[in-house]
Amino acid sequence: MTGSRSTDVFVIGGGPAGLAAAIAARRQGFNVIVADRARGPIDKACGEGLMPDGLDALRELGVSLDECETGSFRGIKFVGPEGSVHADFPRGRGIGIRRLLLHEALYRHAEKLGVKTWWGVRVTAASDAAVVIDGNAIRSRWIVGADGQNSQTRGWANLSTCISFDRRIGMRQHFQVKPWSEFVEIHWAQAGQAYITPISADEICVALISKRRFQSFDTGLVNFPELHQHLRGAPRTSNPKGAVTIYRHLRSVVHGNFALVGEASGSVDAITGEGLAMAFRQALALSSALAEGDLATYQTAHRQIAKLPEFMANAMLLMDKSSWLKSRALRAFDRKPSLFEQMLSVHVGERPLVPFGPHGFINLGWNLLTAP
Repeated sequence: MTGSRSTDVFVIGGGPAGLAAAIAARRQGFNVIVADRARGPIDKACGEGLMPDGLDALRELGVSLDECETGSFRGIKFVGPEGSVHADFPRGRGIGIRRLLLHEALYRHAEKLGVKTWWGVRVTAASDAAVVIDGNAIRSRWIVGADGQNSQTRGWANLSTCISFDRRIGMRQHFQVKPWSEFVEIHWAQAGQAYITPISADEICVALISKRRFQSFDTGLVNFPELHQHLRGAPRTSNPKGAVTIYRHLRSVVHGNFALVGEASGSVDAITGEGLAMAFRQALALSSALAEGDLATYQTAHRQIAKLPEFMANAMLLMDKSSWLKSRALRAFDRKPSLFEQMLSVHVGERPLVPFGPHGFINLGWNLLTAP
């Protein structure tokens, strides 16, 4: 922390959402400071996949991952006792990347643009006039809360009113094994889901998500027999890391000169794989609103960004909550893969929300209910 006592934009939280917001604001010509208690690079338990729409947003921020070690996948595959189904993305490919590498790439780009980053400092208060760090007040025209699920900024900005809320538990571990699939695989079981993402030519990320807490990563893994067999004897390249995945819908994400981005602004269940993509799109939308001097336009854009991921999360969580519906859905997808292809196209924003004919998702529901 050096002698700055004022800035145009102060970002509280230096994770991917905060750095993306800082990058986008800096590209609009604002002076930007980012502060975080942690010291980078910052890790977090997640599935570590970026689908084509998320990569589009990252490119729009000017961030390149060309020098990073990554894996590649062409689409999504559902696997369950009733069968399996896969679909390619309508365009492009996704990548898997270690969260630490992604954070480093964002940090390097922010520094290159001239964003000031203060690590290992604690923000103790914020008002419409200033942010207080270790007893020092920093004046800022705009204050951006990117401090995650347990955001303090929400409280300081009077933005904590929540319309809906739910949570599940996630665990992540890496394995040194050549990816056996060109897809991100989602394995379905009574206990929850397991995500397998290729993150290099010889390493994968495995994330388990469940309503209940597993005693250990291994006790969770045995719920997925096919995956458990694939990983038998594979060396582990990281320790297990856990996190809470939250669905939170806030009434508002702006107040006065405060704005929230990333998980501080609400979140969808990790089942969508869209958390990072949403944060990047929010950062771009916020920077446009800052340039216009009107945060109301960001509120509107934020609601639109969240609309599709929330819908898809709710649809897939219905499968998680109902064994009967999950079995019906997997059988329907196995019997008619075009349904799954259309759903994936909707999920990545390539088709409108109602691609299943004149009655939209009613037709999809009918196919699920009548699956043999």
